[in-house]
Amino acid sequence: MTVLPTYLEPPIAIDDYYYGDLMYEKKTDSWIIKGEPVVTQMAKKLFPGSMGRGKGEARFKRNKRTNGDLNWLMQRYPLRVVDPELWQQDYRKTIEHVQQRLEMRKQPLKIETSSYFNGQLREFQKEGAGFLLNNAPTLLADDMGLGKTVQSLAWIAKLNGYPGIIVAPKNIIRQWSSNITQFIQPQIEGQQSLFPTTENMVHVIKGLKPYDLPPAQFYLIHYGLLRGWKNVLPEYRFNFLVFDEIQELRHTGTEKYSAASLLAESVENRIGLSGTPIYNKGAEIWAVTNIIEMHCLGDYDSFTREWCYGYGSDSVADPELLGDHLRREGLMLRRTKEDVLDELPPKRRIVHEIDYDEKIYDQSIEFALSLVRQLDNATNHLERGRYKQQISIAAREATGIAKAKHVAAFVKMLLDAGEAVVLYGWHHAVYQIWMDELEECSPVKITGHETDREKEENKKKFLEGDSNLMIISLRAAAGLDGLQHRARINVFGELDWSPGIHSQCEDRTHRMGQKDSVLSYYLVSSAGTDEAMMDCLGFKTAQFVGIMGGDVETESDRALAQVEVGKHMDLVIERLRKMQKSA
Repeated sequence: MTVLPTYLEPPIAIDDYYYGDLMYEKKTDSWIIKGEPVVTQMAKKLFPGSMGRGKGEARFKRNKRTNGDLNWLMQRYPLRVVDPELWQQDYRKTIEHVQQRLEMRKQPLKIETSSYFNGQLREFQKEGAGFLLNNAPTLLADDMGLGKTVQSLAWIAKLNGYPGIIVAPKNIIRQWSSNITQFIQPQIEGQQSLFPTTENMVHVIKGLKPYDLPPAQFYLIHYGLLRGWKNVLPEYRFNFLVFDEIQELRHTGTEKYSAASLLAESVENRIGLSGTPIYNKGAEIWAVTNIIEMHCLGDYDSFTREWCYGYGSDSVADPELLGDHLRREGLMLRRTKEDVLDELPPKRRIVHEIDYDEKIYDQSIEFALSLVRQLDNATNHLERGRYKQQISIAAREATGIAKAKHVAAFVKMLLDAGEAVVLYGWHHAVYQIWMDELEECSPVKITGHETDREKEENKKKFLEGDSNLMIISLRAAAGLDGLQHRARINVFGELDWSPGIHSQCEDRTHRMGQKDSVLSYYLVSSAGTDEAMMDCLGFKTAQFVGIMGGDVETESDRALAQVEVGKHMDLVIERLRKMQKSA
């Protein structure tokens, strides 16, 4: 038996002196301290999960993590427990959770799949489902392609408590519905299924206007609809909650975030899924984990003060330490592909410099140059900010256009060698050049402008071998699956400022089912924004890799090295100014 930490030893009152009362509030599902200022002051000072409404009162959200903090506080300041049976019940759950968490550090818990689950799990996936079972609320942050969806469904099947709700981006709702009916057995009561067909297991919530939800085991809703259902969904008290691609909630202060927070508070068994919970700054992890467990990293001000470079900073000072803390507290499980190399092939990145058409670049960059002149004449701060953003967009497009034919020639070489290729870009003018240059190769594309039907048809053509080239937008193809069965080569003809986006794109071909190693070519030119974007990608990668685990990128991975976007845009603008002077 694991030895318990001392903070979980039962508190003892000296001379039967109590500093106040501990009572339960059902409405907020919280433990409330009402007592002397010294105990409430200490609670608010020491424990991130503690809140208060005025002096003489502190409250702890009732859960297996904050209950341990509360017990620790009572060791120093004994409290009279108004509902001792409920407290003892919570105390036992907390002890069980901590014991299992400590045991799992030595030997990960592997759960065998439930009879309600139709799939087969790999060993590391059994560990993942076991982690969820003991640590929820928590974040499953495995690399893309390691089966976060199937692990979460195995967890749900093991819970065997319905109904529950899954929140996901709009374009993968259909994929979730398919996975549920594939992996989950309909719930049985006696000899009769509660839902006569698997289709009745799932209800996809439609529209912003709430309505009475029909019976189902699973309810699916996309993030864009949460605000309309903000005050309705929490009333259902779902038995489980999954936030897929939880990085959608990395920005606070929105109606979407507020609605997600209220929903999360109403469900005890809740998890987040994301292979890329940090897109840019390390502090985005605060917003994500705050949905999982409110104030598990303190309030935002104290988080930035203690974990970042100072009050209000959004760059984590020691990403590795923060990542270790999240894993140690059971708030995050992160496995990279390198952790399961015996089951997944490695992937490699190659930075390949290509030529660009100087004449086309000079023509394409004219609009950006005109914006620089307007920027230099602008005095209003907001106006200057808008011009900088417009310059960034225009300069990126000019860069993409100038090298587009050379990108097409490189891809043609790969296609001539018999390879199937996934080509990533950003601007529609660039896509059109690629489509024209590679017309003989019968390319298909998914760029965000296609209808759902066109998207499915183009995907089918590629997967069935009618085309060896699929052109995809860097940011408009989330949830696109199956590419690992068809291609092992990614080509980035244009770059994004965010390393998380590149990783997400790479992992569409580097996931389970891929039989070969995956090559990702980053095609860059010396003109335009490529150099600045490559530099910028390094800083964000250090933030991403540090918190999520793994080694910082090496010199051979310079495509993903970066600093602040704004600073690098200043370098781009200065370069454009020099172009004006030399013209």
